[in-house]
Amino acid sequence: MTAPLPPPPTIEQVCEKALRLPCSPSLLPRLALVLQSNDSSAAEIERLISLDPSLAAATLRLANSAMFGRGGIDTLDGAILRLGAKEIFRLAALVLVSRWETGSKSLLRWDPGDFSRHALCTAIAAEVLATAMEQIDPQTAYTAGLVCDLGKLALAHTCAEYYPAVRLCCAQTKTTWEEGERTVFGYHHADVSMRLLEAWKFPPTFIQTAQFMLRPLEAPAGVQPLLAHLHAAKYLATAMGPGVTEEGFLVTLHGNFLHEWGFTTEVMEDAMPMVLERASSRLGEKLLHGPVTI
Repeated sequence: MTAPLPPPPTIEQVCEKALRLPCSPSLLPRLALVLQSNDSSAAEIERLISLDPSLAAATLRLANSAMFGRGGIDTLDGAILRLGAKEIFRLAALVLVSRWETGSKSLLRWDPGDFSRHALCTAIAAEVLATAMEQIDPQTAYTAGLVCDLGKLALAHTCAEYYPAVRLCCAQTKTTWEEGERTVFGYHHADVSMRLLEAWKFPPTFIQTAQFMLRPLEAPAGVQPLLAHLHAAKYLATAMGPGVTEEGFLVTLHGNFLHEWGFTTEVMEDAMPMVLERASSRLGEKLLHGPVTI
């Protein structure tokens, strides 16, 4: 007979363990501020990227990749000049998030790289929609799309053995994944995301977005535009398929909320091909399978 599991970790224990993990995305807010400042120099960007050796290596690889036409770059400052601020930020965000996925034993029926694939598709969809709708900054939308579900990874690192109970709860009660998590843990992944983004000193908008991710109608007015874009982006990313796992379909779709912000069927259909093209360009064959390494 299998011994019963002990009580699950508290949300404080989950966050404490997650914050001890190497390679956290905490560099992102600092990099975003430097890249957005008109006064920042290439040397300042280089200094920040150099704090993370694998990010520096990925920057050089991308600058010399076929995507940018030719090789010949052997210094970080040369790579930064070739890529430009926008591409540097996209690369850094994906590197930091995908590397944090390493070692997760989720029992969520994930394949290696699935979290990063889905997060990237969500980020690109949010960026595409923000560009089309002209309501929020596309880089803000991209970043939020990439980090909004990091609480899932924190739970995967800490609470793997409890996921069968979450799955059983969802099946027996016909409820959403978030309610299954709340029943088993006493909290859900969005609660964890909020605490982690706060600890990593992300801007308040990102923290509030995580706080109200699962209940957008209750969010302050200033956060609702970003929340609407994220919900639309998550819908597109799930419809595309890469990296979607079982919990991706056990969610509440806030259709009226999306329509109120202009995300009609036509807008979503127009965005889909561009999102797929950009995701394919970024990941190639890794868009469908395999660990996401940059």
